[in-house]
Amino acid sequence: MQTESDDGVYRITFDRPGVLNAFSTETAETFAETIEHVSANSRDYHAVVLTGNGPAFSAGGDIEAMADREERPQDAFDRITETFGRVVEAMLECPLPIVAKVNGDAVGAGLAIVGLSDFAFAAEDATFSCAFVRVGLIPDTGGTFLLPRLVGLRTAKDLAFTGRFFGAEEAVEIDLVNEAAPADELDERVAETVDRLERRPTETIGLMKRAMHENLGRHWGEALEYENLLQVQAYTSDAHEEGVSAFLEGREPRFNED
Repeated sequence: MQTESDDGVYRITFDRPGVLNAFSTETAETFAETIEHVSANSRDYHAVVLTGNGPAFSAGGDIEAMADREERPQDAFDRITETFGRVVEAMLECPLPIVAKVNGDAVGAGLAIVGLSDFAFAAEDATFSCAFVRVGLIPDTGGTFLLPRLVGLRTAKDLAFTGRFFGAEEAVEIDLVNEAAPADELDERVAETVDRLERRPTETIGLMKRAMHENLGRHWGEALEYENLLQVQAYTSDAHEEGVSAFLEGREPRFNED
């Protein structure tokens, strides 16, 4: 896994091109640790960008590693919780917006990571599959939790029960990705979004993301109370003060400046 940061953007590249960036136990742990590190240092960045090295975004779980695995049910539960479960928690709790640049195929856990991202832009020739059923597994990496909320229950069942492959155009239609673009224009699409995010208050975006994710499973009354609590934090933030001042002074706000 490669990482680099520039101009407030933290870039993570899945780097196992020989196996189409499939996730082993170790790479899933490393990915979760990397997102946790970025979250702990979120004041240094305004966005995270994910992509893959080579022709694929990620082929999901490493099937060869699955074939060699022998473990008791409790050991399997602990392994999944500490790897792909940890990835879900890290991505949902990350206070920064996460942008997936889907340079190629996103399958299984790779598709789930696209769904967990806050924005996703796919190359027009990328293909997708919730492929777990093809190897006798249910969707993990948050697939049973987030996918129905993202694309709708009936569509989620179609994708999960059949494991069928579909293209980037359909991924846009079902709201799995924001936009599909020619491969040579993908960087530009991502850069436009990252630049737009840089002009918005990162702290406030983090509060929005936290409220939306925390409220996914709450009763509306509890959700409203939590929303109000976070709005109080927003009211007392530097970002709110700057936004109000800029409006009254007739200028563009200068967020994210020390």
